Amino acid sequence: MKRSINYKIILASNSPRRRELLKGLDIDFEVRVIPDIDETHPSDIPSDEIPVWLSRKKADAYLSTISRDELVITADTVVVLDNDVLEKPADREEAIQMLKRLSGRKHRVITAVTLTTADRRKEFSVTSTVDFAELTTEEIEYYVDKYKPFDKAGAYGIQEWIGYTGVRGIEGSFYNVMGLPIQRLYRELKNF
Repeated sequence: MKRSINYKIILASNSPRRRELLKGLDIDFEVRVIPDIDETHPSDIPSDEIPVWLSRKKADAYLSTISRDELVITADTVVVLDNDVLEKPADREEAIQMLKRLSGRKHRVITAVTLTTADRRKEFSVTSTVDFAELTTEEIEYYVDKYKPFDKAGAYGIQEWIGYTGVRGIEGSFYNVMGLPIQRLYRELKNF
């Protein structure tokens, strides 16, 4: 794989999950993070388009910082329930309320990825459907208090306790739900 990519790969993310997933491709990459990129989006944008818009916005912030031999990977993940976007919870109470809403229901997880070089750009998004079992208030509070999922869209990490105990099924990519559709990313990098 290393020989087929003609760029130095830059992962523009603080997410330990994204680092772990990209590392699994056995390609060399560097993590480079520009702090405090504004992640607000227009209020009238459809929920399915929010991650693409944000991933592109993050990529735009890196464009002036990269050299011609670098390729930047930016991504954004959202959880969508009833066309409402459940972003990262602000605090314990908001996390608990999000998980109560997800309990016993299916929701969509959409991750958009933007590949950017000095003169090219490729965007794509992947959608997975997650089916949560009914969760008790005690289970939700245990998870939030122990795992503190405040840096995760929808207030959960599927690779953690709640994924083991609360997810009945997934349609689509498990890794997409973790925050990076790694199989699709591999194909896109090969063909970039």
